[in-house]
Amino acid sequence: MSLLTLLPFIVLIGAMFLMTRSAKKKQQQAADMRNAMQPGSGVRTIGGMYATVKEVNEDTVLLDAGPGVELLFAKNAIGAVLSDDEYNRIVHGIEHDLKADGAVIPDDASSLTDTDEPAADASSDDKPIDLGKKDAADDEPADKPAEAKSDEAEPKKTDGESDAK
Repeated sequence: MSLLTLLPFIVLIGAMFLMTRSAKKKQQQAADMRNAMQPGSGVRTIGGMYATVKEVNEDTVLLDAGPGVELLFAKNAIGAVLSDDEYNRIVHGIEHDLKADGAVIPDDASSLTDTDEPAADASSDDKPIDLGKKDAADDEPADKPAEAKSDEAEPKKTDGESDAK
């Protein structure tokens, strides 16, 4: 057999090796994350429930889901271990202190403009501003009566019968 005949099989085996390697890497990261759980950590289960770790055993985790609610889960059922800030933001609605970030966003845009003159002086001009639009009366010839204009713009209404036979 020639090398050209074996090339598709070699490529297929290489692709399978790379796929299984990435899957094993993800499984290892998930196992490391689950082993890093400590009592007091906030977690999210694979079912989407948020709780606090109360006790960690070899294959199970005891979770505190609320006052007086303790649940026993398998370690594999933990989807993510959350940071304290993220857990408090999601569960308790507590945002971290915005003043600590240093950036302050104004409520309006007036503080973002740098003009030396007050806005009242700029609006004191009484000239009309031309926006490039023309009135409908300017487009129509002046010799047409106003009544004819309204008849042309609006289609005539009939009672459904036609005069044509």
